[in-house]
Amino acid sequence: MIFAIREINKDQMLLPNIKLGYQIYDTCATHTQSLRSALASTSRQSGRSDETSSQDCEGFSSFPVIVGDSGSTQSMIIQRTLGPFRIPMVSYFASCACLSHRNKFPAFFRTMPSDAHQAQGVARLVQRFGWTWVGSIAGDDDYGHNGIQAFSDEVRKLGVCIAFTEVLPKMHSRRKILQITETIKASTARVIVMFAIEGDAYPLIREVVKQNITGRQWIASEAWVTSALIATKENFLSLSGTIGFAIHRAEIPGLRSFLLQVHPFKTPNNLFVKELWETIFKCSLGTSENIKGMNTSAIAHRRCTGLEDLNNTYSIYSDVSELRVSYNVYKAVYTIAHALHSLNSCKNGTGSLPNNTCANIFNFKPWQLLHYLKDVRYTNKFGEEVYFDENGDPIASYDIINWHKNADGSIKYVKIGRFDATLGLGHNLLINEQNIVWHNNQMTVPQSVCTHRCPPGTRKAVQQGQPLCCSDCLPCPDGEISNDTDSLNCVPCALEHWSNPQRNECIPKEIEFLSFEEAMGITLTTVSLLGTASTVSVAGVLWHYRKTPIVRANNSELSFLLLLSLVLCFLCSLTFIGQPSVWSCMLRHTLFGVSFVLCISCVLAKTLVVLMAFKATLPNNNMMKWFGTLQQILSVLLCTVVQVVICVVWLLVSSPFPVKQTKYYNQKIIFECDLGSVTAFCCVLGYIGFLSCMSFVLAFLARKLPDNFNEAKFITFSMLIFCAVWLTFIPAYISSPGKYTVAVEIFAILASSFGLLICIFAPKCYIILFKPENNTKKHLMNKTGQGKSSQQS
Repeated sequence: MIFAIREINKDQMLLPNIKLGYQIYDTCATHTQSLRSALASTSRQSGRSDETSSQDCEGFSSFPVIVGDSGSTQSMIIQRTLGPFRIPMVSYFASCACLSHRNKFPAFFRTMPSDAHQAQGVARLVQRFGWTWVGSIAGDDDYGHNGIQAFSDEVRKLGVCIAFTEVLPKMHSRRKILQITETIKASTARVIVMFAIEGDAYPLIREVVKQNITGRQWIASEAWVTSALIATKENFLSLSGTIGFAIHRAEIPGLRSFLLQVHPFKTPNNLFVKELWETIFKCSLGTSENIKGMNTSAIAHRRCTGLEDLNNTYSIYSDVSELRVSYNVYKAVYTIAHALHSLNSCKNGTGSLPNNTCANIFNFKPWQLLHYLKDVRYTNKFGEEVYFDENGDPIASYDIINWHKNADGSIKYVKIGRFDATLGLGHNLLINEQNIVWHNNQMTVPQSVCTHRCPPGTRKAVQQGQPLCCSDCLPCPDGEISNDTDSLNCVPCALEHWSNPQRNECIPKEIEFLSFEEAMGITLTTVSLLGTASTVSVAGVLWHYRKTPIVRANNSELSFLLLLSLVLCFLCSLTFIGQPSVWSCMLRHTLFGVSFVLCISCVLAKTLVVLMAFKATLPNNNMMKWFGTLQQILSVLLCTVVQVVICVVWLLVSSPFPVKQTKYYNQKIIFECDLGSVTAFCCVLGYIGFLSCMSFVLAFLARKLPDNFNEAKFITFSMLIFCAVWLTFIPAYISSPGKYTVAVEIFAILASSFGLLICIFAPKCYIILFKPENNTKKHLMNKTGQGKSSQQS
């Protein structure tokens, strides 16, 4: 501040012929001392510094402008006291967002950005690196409380959870410090954000280092990120890789040489210089009562000679490499000077006050300077444009720095990015991640999550009694997916899609139907063709031996018609295989119904022929002339026509149609033929069952009739097999969804067809091919005669 004032007093362009003075008060970072100092500075009885001796100026203003306070709470107290008098105050380090309330603090300005922007920037930083579980620590003042609250509000909007919030005591209670340390050790959060001034943060950092707590990534606020008290070699092991928001740094020309000019013998009444000299050189001037950071036993044995040289020793005082807060002070003084310059430049209404008057720079009112401070706008020698917004805040801009280690073990502040609130949300945080060195010199971003991120295929389920960030990753149910990380919900797949095994993609469901290419389809097709070929072969044998007694005695016309129907039965099973279509669905059930009715009608007719043929051998019985070959074929056709009518009505009213069923299985679609009308299908089966039962009963009654070529007992066995197969078919059909339903139906068709073919025609073929001696009329007549004799007796 003194350096800036001296520069201004030498400047012929800024406030020419006007000299600025100052008074410095040590507030000791306490509320009461800050207020006492502020009140003292406004008193007319205040003494003047050496900078404003009476011979140097015409007069001086007794209403000053206050540069400070550095603390937010102290600034609030001073403003609440002096604000009603419109005494302006320009702070260089008070950053609490609460000070932006113009109604409460109308005369407050600052060259330090509001913590509202810093909190937003830190929140975006946390989001940038994917940290969702962070700890927070605040100083016990308005700066700490408001800063950490603003940060917490921002990160919660971004889905980040606060693992713990601790408050640092002002009185440095060791019990409280130990309790906070235990919280840090017990927490699973690996990122800790701390809003606190260096004096409040130091006791905690000292305890963290003492207990060798490592593995934490510290995020520092601007109040301690460049603190020389904390950024030491001893603390680096626990604080390595610290990232923080810092005030812009500037290199102020001439400042170092100015600082090195101080000497206690030149200013014997300056206690600050004396204490500084004794602390740096560890000697005694014999005047300081309270020497901080000194080895008093060493001082007692050596007195300062005055020949000590600040150029030959390193100290925080002479280090001007990190002028951040100092730069804010520098800007604050120059801002006040520019406001005074505007006030002094008021001529003939140009730049005048609201009442079109001008103020006297040697006797102005506080509100008059306040007016010019609101409108001040200039560009300093470093190219930075300085002005205040409507809330008295400057442009919000920060450097983002990272703690690196120098070769000698000291800490180096490396700029890795910047935060500029003027760039707009989403673009205000600029970081070069390649330059970041994380904790323990790691080059990869550390993880800080309550639970690891839920991968695609799972959803987050909040653990009971825990924050939202503490969740379990539950797999998505069957048929639902999540293709994003940390999904809150699983999305159901479309009706014709299903989730893949990883549950991160919906894939088309497998469409299932009995195809010709699969093993089951090939087997059934082969069996069907084998049955057809066998039936044709039997027909060929019977046709070749059609004039033999065994063929002629068993009604060859019905036999050939039966064989034709069996061929149709075997072939109709092929319509059940392959992808269903409208025509195949209509054909398979109608062809099946008509073919089997034709087959069973032939069997029924043959059974009736056996019964009537035996009755016809009795005296005075002419029944056979009314049931000749034509009547037999007509009866078969009549029975078949009934089934044809049922099928036609079925097709006209509600025909079968292909449908993709999803009700049987979740992961696949059953492509099948819907019956259309269950009633019609039951009628078809019922009619077949009715004819089958009649054939079975009649054949059973005629099974012991004495005829060498009696087919009744063979028909009985065939009908027994037929009924057994179809009675078994019903429960199997109901309990076997999908392609297995079709397979069961085909099996029933083939089994019953083979039963009829083998039971009825196998004995005939055996006699024809292997027992030709029994295929004679003589053999037939002998058996017939024996049967008549036994019947008459």
